[in-house]
Amino acid sequence: MAEAHQAVGFRLSLTSDGAEVDLSAPVLQEIYLSGLRSWKRRLSRFRDFSRAARRAQDFLGLQARVLQGYLQLKSWWASNYVSAPRPGPQPPPARDSPLPTLQPNMLSLPAPSLWVDGSTPPNHIHHLCDSRHVAVFHRGRFFRVGTHTPSGLLSPRDLEQQFQRILDDPSPACPHEEHLAALTTAPRDTWAQLRRLVKTRAAEALEAVEGAAFFVSLDSEPTGLTKDDPAASLDAYAHALLAGQGHDRSSEDDLRLWGSHDHSLRQKKRALARCPRGQREGGTLIASICAQFTLATECFQLGYSADGHCKGHPDPTLPQPQRLYWDLPDEIHPSISLALRGAQALSGNMDCHAFPFSRFGKSFIKRCHLSPDSFIQMALQLAHFRDRGQFCLTYESAMTRLFLEGRTETVRSCTREACDFVRAMEDSGKTGPQRLALFRLAVDKHQALMKAAMSGQGVDRHLFALYIVSRFLHLQSPFLAQVHSEQWQLATSQIPVQQRHLFDTHNYPDYVSSGGGFGPADDHGYGVSYIFMGADAIAFHISSKKSSTKTDSHRLGQHIENALLEVGSLFQAGQGLGCRHRGPGEKDSGPEGGALSSQTQSSRAPTKPTDL
Repeated sequence: MAEAHQAVGFRLSLTSDGAEVDLSAPVLQEIYLSGLRSWKRRLSRFRDFSRAARRAQDFLGLQARVLQGYLQLKSWWASNYVSAPRPGPQPPPARDSPLPTLQPNMLSLPAPSLWVDGSTPPNHIHHLCDSRHVAVFHRGRFFRVGTHTPSGLLSPRDLEQQFQRILDDPSPACPHEEHLAALTTAPRDTWAQLRRLVKTRAAEALEAVEGAAFFVSLDSEPTGLTKDDPAASLDAYAHALLAGQGHDRSSEDDLRLWGSHDHSLRQKKRALARCPRGQREGGTLIASICAQFTLATECFQLGYSADGHCKGHPDPTLPQPQRLYWDLPDEIHPSISLALRGAQALSGNMDCHAFPFSRFGKSFIKRCHLSPDSFIQMALQLAHFRDRGQFCLTYESAMTRLFLEGRTETVRSCTREACDFVRAMEDSGKTGPQRLALFRLAVDKHQALMKAAMSGQGVDRHLFALYIVSRFLHLQSPFLAQVHSEQWQLATSQIPVQQRHLFDTHNYPDYVSSGGGFGPADDHGYGVSYIFMGADAIAFHISSKKSSTKTDSHRLGQHIENALLEVGSLFQAGQGLGCRHRGPGEKDSGPEGGALSSQTQSSRAPTKPTDL
C-alpha cells in the first residue's frame, strides 16, 4: 500500500545540509497533461485550446510549486491531505439547488450526524454524539421516536408498533408545520438565518430533528412499482425518491428513510431509502452497502408473520412517540411559502427514468474477457454521442479505499481512445473487427485510468486540494479557476453489489438491489447510475432536467439499450443480438434468441432462508 504522502507528488531526501524536497514531481506534469487532453477534445473547435494550454503552462511554472509545497506540509500532519478539513475560513460553495447531485438515493448508516452551520464565516462543524432516536414525519407532523430500551435496540415489531401509533394519531398539523422542511432547500446562507429564527421559538423540536439518527418520512399516499404500468410507476418512484414533493424530505439531514403506507403498515412490507448527502465521508459506499443489507436481511432472515406483521410480539409498555411542536414566528411564514415554491419547481423539473436491461449482464461481459464497468462506460460514450452529437466531459467515481480516510477520485471516461471507438461505430466504412479492436483499446485505456485513480494517481482530487490552498492564500489562478468551473455533462457511477454473501443472488434475482440514482451535475447534462443485478441483468437510473431542450432521459435510455446491444454484437458470443427500439413507456422484454439465450432464472420466493 502506498504511503499517503506519495500521492502528493513530491520526493523527500536527506543530505549533509539537511532535508531536501524535490517538487518537480511527475504528478504536476500529469495534472498538466491530463488537463490538456481533456480540454483538447472540447475546445479545439472554439480555438480556446491554445489559451487553456497557456494557462496550464503558466500554472505549472509559477504557482504549482508554491501550492504543492503547502500540500506537502499538510501531508505531514494530516492523515489524508485531500479529505482533511479545509485550511482557514473558506466556506464551501453556496448551494443553489436542494436536489441531490452526484449522490445516491439509498440508505446510509445511522451514524453520528454532521451539521454544517453556515450562519457566520468561518463555518463551524458540529459533531453530534450517537443518537438514540429517529425523527418521523407524517401528514405534516413531526415525531420523536426512541430507538433503544434499557436492554438494547428496539425490535422490528416494536418499531412497527411505534410507526403504527403515528399513523393512527388523528391530531392535525400546526399552521405552516407541514411545509417547514422546505426551508432546508433554500440557499445555505438563507437557511442559516432562518434556522436561527426557528431556534429562538422551537429549540427543543429543532434539536430533536437535527440530533436524530436519521429522518423517516411516512408517505400518506402509496407509491412504488405497480403491475398495471410497471415502467411508468418505476420512473415515478425514482422521482419520488430523488426529489420528493419539496417539503417532505429535509435536505440538511444525512439520511432519510421512507415507505409508502396508507392505513396500515401491513399494506406495504418494504420501505425504500436514500442518502442525498453523498458528500459525507464514504457516504456513497455506506449507502449502497446498507440498502442492500437491509433488503436481504428483511427477506431472508427477519421475515413476517402470517398476518403480515413483523415477527414478534408488541410491547404495550413502550412510551408513545413524542409529538414535536413548532411555535413559528410570523415573519418566517413568507419564507416557508417562498422556499416551497422554489423546491417544488426544482422537483418538477427533474426528469427521471429507471429501467432494467436483461438481454445480457456481467457473465456475458466476463466471457468476453473484459471489465464489466469499462464495457458499460464505452457503451455510455456511444449512447451519449448519439444523443447529443458531440463528446463531453465525463465523470465516473472511483473509490480510494487503499488510503486512510480515502473517499473518491474521478475517472475521466471520455478518452481519445473512446472517441476513436465511437467514431468507428458511426462510420459505415469500418468493419466489425476494426471496431472491436478500437473498442478493446478504449477499454484498456479506461481500466488503466481506473487503476490509477484507485491507487492515488488521479488528478482531480489533487487539483481540488490545490484550489483550496490557492483560496486560502488568496492566489488568483486562471488555470485552477477554469478547472473548478468545468461542467460534467455526463456524470456516471456504478453501484457495487454487496449481497452475494447474504443469499443466492442467482436463484433469487428479484431480491437483488436495483441500486439508486442521482441528479445531473449540469443543467444540460445527465446523471447515469447503474448496477449489475446478478449475472444476467443491469439496472440503469437516468436523470436530467425537463427545462433543457438538449436532454431527454427516456431518449438516452433508448440509446443506452441500443448501444449495449450493438457493442455486444461485436463479439462472437453476441452475434445473435438484435437492436430493438423500446418506446418511452415500454419495459425491456428480456433475453431473446442468439448465443445469449441463457435467461435469468425465474425468481422463487425464499421458503427456507436459514438454509442459505
